[in-house]
This record gives sequence, structure tokens and C-alpha cells, in this order.
Amino acid sequence: MGKSLTRKIIESHYVSGSMTPGEEVFIKVDQTLTHDINAVMTYLAFEAIGLDRIRTECSVSYLDHNLLYVDNKTPDDHIYLQSAAKRFGVHVSRPGNGICHAVHVARFGIPGKISMGGDSHTPHGGAIGMLCIGVGGMDVATAMTGVPMRLTMPRVVKVNLTGSLKPGCNPKEVILKMLQLVTIKGGLGNVYEYVGPGAAALEVPARATIANMGAEMGATTSIFPADAQVKKFMTAQGRGDKYVEMLPDEDAEYDECIDINLSELEPLISCPHQPDNVIPLKDAEKKRVQQVFIGSCTNASYTDIAKAALVFNGRHVNEDVSCTCAIASKQTYRELLRDGYIDMLLAAGVRILEIACGPCCAIGQTPATDGVAVRTSNRNFKGRAGNPTAKIYLVSPESAAATAIVGTFATAEDILGDNVKILGDIKEPDQYLVDDSMIIPPLSEEEAKKVEIVRGPNIKFLPVPEAPTQYLCAPISLKGRDNISTDDITPASAEFSSMRSNIPLMSQYCYHRYDPEFAARAKAMGKSIIIGGENYGQGSSREHAAINPMYLGVKAVIAKSIARIHKGNLVNHGVIPMLFEDPADYDRLDQNDELEFENLLDQIPTRSILIKDKTKDFTFRARLDLTDNEIAVVLSGGQLSFLKKQLAAEAAK
Repeated sequence: MGKSLTRKIIESHYVSGSMTPGEEVFIKVDQTLTHDINAVMTYLAFEAIGLDRIRTECSVSYLDHNLLYVDNKTPDDHIYLQSAAKRFGVHVSRPGNGICHAVHVARFGIPGKISMGGDSHTPHGGAIGMLCIGVGGMDVATAMTGVPMRLTMPRVVKVNLTGSLKPGCNPKEVILKMLQLVTIKGGLGNVYEYVGPGAAALEVPARATIANMGAEMGATTSIFPADAQVKKFMTAQGRGDKYVEMLPDEDAEYDECIDINLSELEPLISCPHQPDNVIPLKDAEKKRVQQVFIGSCTNASYTDIAKAALVFNGRHVNEDVSCTCAIASKQTYRELLRDGYIDMLLAAGVRILEIACGPCCAIGQTPATDGVAVRTSNRNFKGRAGNPTAKIYLVSPESAAATAIVGTFATAEDILGDNVKILGDIKEPDQYLVDDSMIIPPLSEEEAKKVEIVRGPNIKFLPVPEAPTQYLCAPISLKGRDNISTDDITPASAEFSSMRSNIPLMSQYCYHRYDPEFAARAKAMGKSIIIGGENYGQGSSREHAAINPMYLGVKAVIAKSIARIHKGNLVNHGVIPMLFEDPADYDRLDQNDELEFENLLDQIPTRSILIKDKTKDFTFRARLDLTDNEIAVVLSGGQLSFLKKQLAAEAAK
């Protein structure tokens, strides 16, 4: 049997380990990316490692998420990140240049390469045949040292797309359909490889919408072939010389197959409070909408915004609706301005926001109390938009525009009728407006060594965890429900995002919206354990959701299941991730119960931990779903300590 594209790329980057799904494999990483609200921890870690310069082919620091400077903290962060990038040989994409994923695909992506990014939507790059994986910041710092990166060898799922999308339907419908089929945790351990005549007809930005939001299925990543569409895109970006054809074999072997006929799709809507709560838009209860947001890395391409503008053309935003639009990049903004689409939006009463992630991660445009907000972004967790009382619905740009006009859920066809066919004529530009003046290239090694890294008062130290001890006795500081997200653990907003480079400050708001008393309680306990339900730590890659509890003394998380990126972050920052051997034991435990772990260091390598609830006098077992390398990291007290030992050993050879 032939090979999938995923397997070909992993094999070409293979260093050691097993190519069997579910087992550990080590691979070479070509590129990394970071964004401003997570990256300070990454570069503090790289500083602590002690190397003079990155050892990847290309690393880029994007200043793109929090451009709302509510006080000195975010500008402090941006100045630090720019100076650190100059010091270590990293490109910088300046504020206003665009959202990291869109810019990276356009200006840096190369088919067949492997990229790791400190953001869960890094799989966006799968649109051009790259294998792009979202990880925590410590993993990005590790990748920048050039050491091979651990990866659980994924299962590869073939998604065979046939037919073509009807006008008024968007690639958003494809990924919402996938979420409906797979669920928010059903993709764990999988790569979704999109093939077939339907995939071949999709332009790169359309593919990016699907690959980007595959993160919501818990997938390792998603990928499309690097075919004629990718060649056309890269040529239009003036980077045709970087194009490499990357295709699966015709007789490629897959672990599973999903068939979707694009012609059968209709406008869909994801209802609160999970992205997989998907129904046909026509079946949604017609609630009055107070806010519409068009944009985010998922749906802010030229085609997306142009189609939304055509729905608005000659019409106006409903008087009861606040409608905003944030475009993915400066390049796309200028193209839309040139072709008259920005004027259509302005004439309709749409407010144009800064070129940034912004509202997607609660940086501006927070919904009203009990408000209904319709968005083209990727997540609708409770509190994701900055207000836990709000209800967030996810739709395509075409449907969002129609909703803004009507004031309740609507489709483009509801507005345009038979004229909806005009949306099918919109294509990406044949030649993009290339302008890299907002990208700062790396300095030479000699010049870089002269750079002084600038630390404002908001830049605090990177906490380093202690190694585990043989005996641990600690109370339960929190018992959480299913699907606790990283937004629940480390809340998003302009204010909270600006605190992320200051762990002593940020940790005071750990679980702030979920359990406001948690931080004080955990700190008073000194050492504690968190209990979680299913899919603990889903959502964003923000490693602060591991660092802040660790800083407050959390030594372990015991849950029914743990999301992939968050599990890695817990390991990296010295918090032991454990899974109930019998999920029924979850119900026997309560907050404040005291748990005892004897001979913990001896038990960790066995991957089966006996735990005693001293409060209720019973024992239960937890298992460690960890590789040999992850076990070694846990015993070292986290990735930073482990990596420094590894690099020292290599230098001594």
C-alpha cells in the first residue's frame, strides 16, 4: 500500500522512535511561530537554556493578538519580544501586519516542512501541504534549540471531499460538519488529511479555514495536498520558487475514511457553548442578536470578506446590532480596499477593527449581559468572548452578514435570493499585493550578539518547578466538570492577556471566572491536586493554564481525559497529568479531600499510581498516559530542567 502525505512528511523528518500510531516518534522541526500573549514565556525559556541563536530554519515572532494597549504591560511585552527576536535570530511581524497564521502561510510557509507554533490554530498551515502542529510555548523554545521534538505518532484519517460548495455555503460549513461528526474530543491522536476532487477545487484560504478549525476536534493537525492550488497561491504571493509538490500516493493507506459531499452541505451554525454543538442554521431558534463579528484567523481571507461585503451591498446593519470586521492581514486589507469591498462594508454600517485577533480572544468587543453574539471565529466556550453570561454562535461570513442585516440568524440566500449565485464568482486575487515592510528580518550573528534585551517592569521571571518527591500528601484544591477549557483556567481579555508575562500577577486570576476563590485557596494549601472530568484543558494552547496552577502549588491533575496540548504543557511545567483508571472514582472525590501518594518516584515509571483518599479512607488508581520521554521530563521536574541536562550531555560528547 502507498503512503499518506502525513506519513511521508513525518518519515522525511524522522530522527528516532516508532512510526506506529500511538507510539512516540522524534522529528526534526523546520519552523516555529509564536504570538505576543503567549510568547514571553517562550523567549524567557529560550534565554534560560543559554543558546546564542535559534537552530531552526525559520522562526517568527508575531505581534498580533493584543494590540489594545490598556496600560504599559502589552507595550512592555512587545518591546521585550522584538528585542529578544533580534538577539536570537528570529523574524518579527510587527503590529498591524496581520494575524500570525494568515501571514505565516502567505510569507513563510513551504510545502513538506514541519512547523510547531505556540497557538492551537497553527494547523492553519496545513492548507499548503505543511505539517503544522500547535504546542505550548516551552515546546516552541525546545524546537528552537534544534533538538528533535517528541510527537505521538498519529493515526491518519482520510477525508474524501466530493462535489462543490453551493453559493452561500462556505468552507466553514465543512469544518462545522466535521465537528458534528467527530466531536470536540473525537479527533485526539489523529491527523485529518483532506483529499478528493472537492478538496482539489478549494483555494488555499478556503482550505485554511478547514485546517485551522480542525483544532476544535482535538486533532494533532489537518493537512491538504500541495497541488496546483498551492502552486497558484504561492506564485501569486511571489514565492513560486518555494513551491514543492506534496501528494499522497494514489493507493495511500489510511486508518479511517470520512466521506463528505460538499454539494449536500447547507449553512450550519455552532450553538453555545461548544464548537461541536452544530445544527442547520435554518433550524436554529430565531433569537435576537446584539453583536456580529466577522473575522479571526479562521474566516478573514479576501474571499471571506468580499462575500460578506456583497451580502451587505446596498443594505444596512440592523439598528439593534453592533457589527464589526477584523481582516486577517494588511495585504488582504489593501486588496479589499482596492477592489471596493471595504467601502461596501462601511456604507452598510460595519465597523472596521484593527488588523489583529482581537475579539476572538476577548480583546475588545465583549458582548452585552446575556447577549447573543454571532461570530465567524473558531470557539464559543462560555466566557471565551469575555462575558460568561453571553451566548456565542459560530457561522460563516456570508451567514454573519445576513444575520447582521436581519437582526436574527439568517443565511446569504435569505438576503440575496436567486442572486446568491454571485457569491460563487468571488475568487482569490491572481496576484497578491506583496509588501513585507512590516516584517523585521533577523540580524547577522555578529550584530545580534550586541543587542540588549529590554525588560520593562511587567516582564517577570519564568517559574521553574521542583522535581517530584517520593512522598506527596496534598488536598484537592478544585474539582472541575467536563470540558474545562484553558479559557476557564486562564481567562482571556485585553486586561488578562496583558498579565501573561507576569506570573505572580496572572496567577492571582487562575480560574477567576470558573471559581473565583481558587487562587487564594490553592496558595493557602501550599501543595494541592486538581480533579477534572472529560477533556480537561481543551481549547487554546496557552501554557499559562499549566504555569499558573503550578506556581500556586498544584502538583498533579487527575482527570477522566486531558486535551493533547494541555497534557504536554502540564508535563513541561512539572504538573503530573494522571487519568482515572476507573472513571467512577471521580464521583467519590470531593474538594478538600486529602490525597496521599507513597513511593511516587517508584510508581511513576510503572505508569500506575496508587492513591489514598485519607479523608474518606479508600484507595484508587490513576494511570499515566505518557511516553518514556515524557516520564523522564516529569521525573526531571519539567522540560526546562530536562532540556538543559540533555544539551549539557550533548556538549560534553
